[in-house]
Amino acid sequence: MTKLLVTGGAGFIGSNFIHYVMKKYPSLQVVNLDALTYAGNPANLADIADDPRYTFIKGDICDAKIVAEAMRGCHAVVNFAAETHVDRSIHEGGFFVDTDVRGVFVLCEEARRCKVERFLHISTDEVYGSIDKGFYKETDALNPSSPYSSSKAGGELLARSYFVTYGLPMLITRSSNNFGPYQYPEKLIPLFATNLIEDKPVPVYGDGKQVRDWLFVEDQCEALDLVLHEGTFGEIYNVGSHNEMYNIDVTKAILKILGKGDDLVTYVKDRPGHDRRYAVDITKIGELGWKPKHDFAAGIEKTVNWYVEHEDWWRAIKQKQADYAAWMKKQYGELNKA
Repeated sequence: MTKLLVTGGAGFIGSNFIHYVMKKYPSLQVVNLDALTYAGNPANLADIADDPRYTFIKGDICDAKIVAEAMRGCHAVVNFAAETHVDRSIHEGGFFVDTDVRGVFVLCEEARRCKVERFLHISTDEVYGSIDKGFYKETDALNPSSPYSSSKAGGELLARSYFVTYGLPMLITRSSNNFGPYQYPEKLIPLFATNLIEDKPVPVYGDGKQVRDWLFVEDQCEALDLVLHEGTFGEIYNVGSHNEMYNIDVTKAILKILGKGDDLVTYVKDRPGHDRRYAVDITKIGELGWKPKHDFAAGIEKTVNWYVEHEDWWRAIKQKQADYAAWMKKQYGELNKA
């Protein structure tokens, strides 16, 4: 494999993955196809923008013509491109169906035409739904709870059908909650870290006792690279770390690192259909020789310090968010007057 197409590579996990593989494989060429929607940020890859091994193409994975251009000559595809935020999916579900399902269809069709050697589709542990005890295995039934997780379930089922029907060399991973550098500050850890740096309150849903398994993004990148090269076609691999934490305990860990008090914690109404616990069995990927290197304490320390040291990166994003919110308020205000 000498040329790799990464879709959604300007996002959080995608940009970390591109950094990882370009450092590990000195002769690898990477094509990054990203629509640069709100969560895609060219600044995530500014340090390699001029590297002759790296090519950026702005475009939507639902656009067959652009996908064909991006995939030309590529030996493998890694698909990160997705709408991913549960809260947004509750209010804007159509965008999730378009990208997470139809976009996968377009990619699979072109990959079949181009006869790519490997196709790695990135899914999520949220497709399983909530589990009170134990751990989900790859063979367990899917039971998604939100428009986001439902669209991801639909996309991965479609992707696997291309292996069964057409023999497309498909690999699928279902990952637990990732955290680390370059994560868009709408997700829990970057939102809370950046808010606290600014001495702003942090909103904890419900009682804060939702349980998530937190996977440091560097460990995720290693796992994905291993599955891409060593995984068995048609198989699904859970990727997790067994770093299970209550959301409120994650919040307290960030407070401690930044030296902030509990007075900045605000409990807010829980979101609709909020799953209580996600947990996956990682035996299968362990048999490939992978295990996470970071425990939660090490990962969260590294992550929060990154946001402390990169204020310019996240302040630019938050200012853009504020400007957009102000514009929307003005537009809706004017419409209401009319």
